[in-house]
Amino acid sequence: MPTISTRGQQMPASPIRKLTPFADQAKKDGKKIYHLNIGQPDIKTPAGMLQAIRDIDFDVWAYTPSEGTATYRNKLAEYYNKLNYNIQPSDIIVTNGGSEAITIAMQACLNPGDEIIIPEPFYANYNGFACPAEVTIRPIMSHIENGFALPSIADFEKVINEKTKAIVICNPNNPTGYLYSREELEALKELCLKYDLYLFADEAYREFCYDGREFISPMHLAGLENHVVIFDTVSKRYSACGARLGCFITKNQELYGVALKFAQARLSPPAVAQIAATAAVDTPQSYFDEVLEEYTERRDVLVNGLNNIPGVYSPNPGGAFYVVARFPIDNADRFCQWMLESFSYENETVMMAPAAGFYSSKDAGQNEVRLAYVLHTDELKKALVCLEKGLAAYPGKTA
Repeated sequence: MPTISTRGQQMPASPIRKLTPFADQAKKDGKKIYHLNIGQPDIKTPAGMLQAIRDIDFDVWAYTPSEGTATYRNKLAEYYNKLNYNIQPSDIIVTNGGSEAITIAMQACLNPGDEIIIPEPFYANYNGFACPAEVTIRPIMSHIENGFALPSIADFEKVINEKTKAIVICNPNNPTGYLYSREELEALKELCLKYDLYLFADEAYREFCYDGREFISPMHLAGLENHVVIFDTVSKRYSACGARLGCFITKNQELYGVALKFAQARLSPPAVAQIAATAAVDTPQSYFDEVLEEYTERRDVLVNGLNNIPGVYSPNPGGAFYVVARFPIDNADRFCQWMLESFSYENETVMMAPAAGFYSSKDAGQNEVRLAYVLHTDELKKALVCLEKGLAAYPGKTA
């Protein structure tokens, strides 16, 4: 039979979804599963977004412009300029989810063999995006003990070489929930200017910042305009993951022109999603206030509950809706599979994402898991009880 490509063989599987077959079997066995493994919010999508879909009235479901409709890009620019990004619609390319924005950036900015630096743990699919672009990820370690703060600039400089072309951050961070400070962003700015690097910023969780903490974007940093590429998506902001609509933003017009060629090659972003997302920009602030209050309560329930389990440690995240927790176990992959295959408490169990899949460094994160607080607090409390019972019964417990 024909052979599979080397690239295909090297393409990593998703560590977030790899336990799905075990979860499916657990459900067939009659177990209830608390899904803390994936960032699928249960928050209702804004009513105006859904109504815009119901109100659609066209005779031909046509292509849209490769860069996105003018109507939607104008509304997007309006949204970002309220946040002081100072951009034009002509700085935006609408993409098929935030994922396509990342792949376009890697194709447009990087050559095969180039390197990008990413603090780890990082969003696992960055590995998947880098693979077809033939780009090498150079990870630098952040640490659970200080809440996964940005590694020192000296750590970045240790791995910068002639192949280094970009630094990637996710802010607030997936999987750790860490929210980068102005001082940390300013330090990255100076580093990118010193070595002439791109700064890719994944801002999918921009709206989810807690305890009154300030969100800072590289777009707020003067003098970095030609270095910054922003990735964004409607998935989390409006609880609209299935819309598969994101965007690529840069003020670097030479880069924009190159990125647009990649957008043209895939023809166009989805028409219906752009109609819905155009309406979504007018979502009232009260919606976001209620969502933020809900997530803050969920975070507090989960983090406090985790830290009350003997041997467990979880830092308190400043944003997004994830935590990475350290468990007293031998191996998180085995533990998470065991929870689905071999354990239940009152016929219930918990699904989590082993954190090793969010690291590139060998053997890192072996006793850590990522948990998403995307369930109501009453369910989170039940999941915590189940988790504590599971940890007590797990054969590979280390403490």
